[in-house]
Amino acid sequence: MALAPSSANLVPIFVHSLSSSSFPGLRLCHSCILSPCARSLTSQRRICLLGRKRNDHAKLPLTLCEAFPDALLFDCDGVLVDTERDGHRVSFNDTFAERGLNVTWNVGLYGELLKIGGGKERMIAYFNQVGWPVGAPQDEKERNDFVASLHKRKTDRFMELIEKRSLPLRPGVARMVDDALSNGVKVAVCSTSNEKAVSAIVKVLLGSRQAESISIFAGDIVPHKKPDPAIYLLAAAALAVDPARCVVIEDSAIGLAAAKAAGMKCIITKSWYTAEDNFDGADAIFDCIADISDMNFDLKFCGNLIEMKYTKI
Repeated sequence: MALAPSSANLVPIFVHSLSSSSFPGLRLCHSCILSPCARSLTSQRRICLLGRKRNDHAKLPLTLCEAFPDALLFDCDGVLVDTERDGHRVSFNDTFAERGLNVTWNVGLYGELLKIGGGKERMIAYFNQVGWPVGAPQDEKERNDFVASLHKRKTDRFMELIEKRSLPLRPGVARMVDDALSNGVKVAVCSTSNEKAVSAIVKVLLGSRQAESISIFAGDIVPHKKPDPAIYLLAAAALAVDPARCVVIEDSAIGLAAAKAAGMKCIITKSWYTAEDNFDGADAIFDCIADISDMNFDLKFCGNLIEMKYTKI
């Protein structure tokens, strides 16, 4: 969690930092005995209980690991499944070829297009930049219908890949979902992707029983897509939870921006396309949910992010 340099007079009792240099004026303690959730640290990810003096640690609350968030909100593409390169991109290209369009999105180009939230929006932005295909309508409404038709066919092709289980769940996803649901934590998937595609991923890859307990907010359910916070605010309202007690798991900068604008904690799990992106402002960054290189990324870890507290020096 990022703290402004001017906040040096505030010492977090529980701090997650991406690097110690990110927090001018803060002292990271390495000599005291830390709680179990704060061991095995590296310079890139630190959790530390802080106090004025070493002996003061005994007076600080050590029960943060017992609290859970009220809701876990997952992005879909790149978080549940690393779908973009070999799923959505391939489905777009197959659809373009099927319709006789001289359009191919290579791996690099698609990575740039992912900065635009939503498949239909992505196509419109691309065609507006490079020119619309021969035979495409000239009227704006008809062009929107044309794009919607392409996107519908692309979604059908993508669902075929999911139903064949060509794209597996990312490591740790099933465990995290099971843990959340079994502990009464609400779970939702919030995505700019088509609702049918997201539902297929949840039902096929997580199973019908779990799918019944997972809320889905996707596609055009909100008028503005990520980085706008609308979809996360809608999810919090529908689930009747305080946004401040939600933890979002994202893989992209636009998803991170949406989560933080909604007032939620956000954990990044890097995906193929986002591994080198800048995630300043994220509350934690992992390679995937199953990443245990530093510490277990689990429900207690998410709860700790929610339960951060501050005390004056």
